[in-house]
Amino acid sequence: MNILITGGTGLIGSALIPFLDNHHKVTVLSRNATKVYVKIGSHIHAIHKLSEIDFNQFDIVINLAGEGILKKRWSKKQKQKIEQSRWQLTQELVNKIRDADTPPHTFISGSAIGFYGRQNNQPIDESFDQCNQEFSHTLCKEWESIALNAQSDTTRVCIIRTGIVLSPHGGALCKMIPAYKFALGGPIADGCQMMSWIHIDDIIGMIMYLVEEQSLKGVFNATAPTPVSNAEFSSMLAESLNRPNFFRVPAKILTLLLGEMAELLIYGQNVRPNNITKAGYRFHYPELKEAFSHLLRHHSE
Repeated sequence: MNILITGGTGLIGSALIPFLDNHHKVTVLSRNATKVYVKIGSHIHAIHKLSEIDFNQFDIVINLAGEGILKKRWSKKQKQKIEQSRWQLTQELVNKIRDADTPPHTFISGSAIGFYGRQNNQPIDESFDQCNQEFSHTLCKEWESIALNAQSDTTRVCIIRTGIVLSPHGGALCKMIPAYKFALGGPIADGCQMMSWIHIDDIIGMIMYLVEEQSLKGVFNATAPTPVSNAEFSSMLAESLNRPNFFRVPAKILTLLLGEMAELLIYGQNVRPNNITKAGYRFHYPELKEAFSHLLRHHSE
């Protein structure tokens, strides 16, 4: 199959492409084709304009592009940049899909569990609709709404609400490890907030599953089936690194340093992946302890 992917040089995209490239023809949309070749390989077809693409020639579009949500402090300008990097490109992709005579049969588009906003510790799944009205929710709600406009008799849409992706090659885990190695790791605030995480291999596995199982559509939480509290996460990470776990970051200090962005760390969600589990996907790393064992071994390598 011919597959178009956006966000191909990001954490998920760069890990996904080698799996897709084994069986399919992959085209990457990127503002920097050189970055694609350096990070992924010169054999990949990279383009930098949607106008160069004939959507009649593609079977699947996978949309993972977007400004890093933790890249900078959330000023009004940065919030707009985060929004437009998702909404504008997604709308352009939807327009191209809808205008095609023989459109792609599958559109897989990213989102995040930030859709639910801050929650207490009760388990929630894709059917949950009591979302907290905050920036992460409005961001993801509009993003998903735009993507779902591609749904038709000929095109199915799959929305992936991603949790905290754990990878040995970047992302949240690699930012945490140095602090723990210097004995500065520990829980955030009271540590009671839930962390809905997923191993990089499982987010890739889920996307591949959605590519192959063409009867599936709708919203899928991309989180492991066993979320943990921030205190449990911190304790297991420290234990896996054989380091202490006594340093605690007060909520007030975090808010002072990060502003509104700190809410992503202070508050959490207990998110369960009911839809993909019911669809038959089996997680490679359902438990955090075994996930850390694998991830930290590869991180050290």
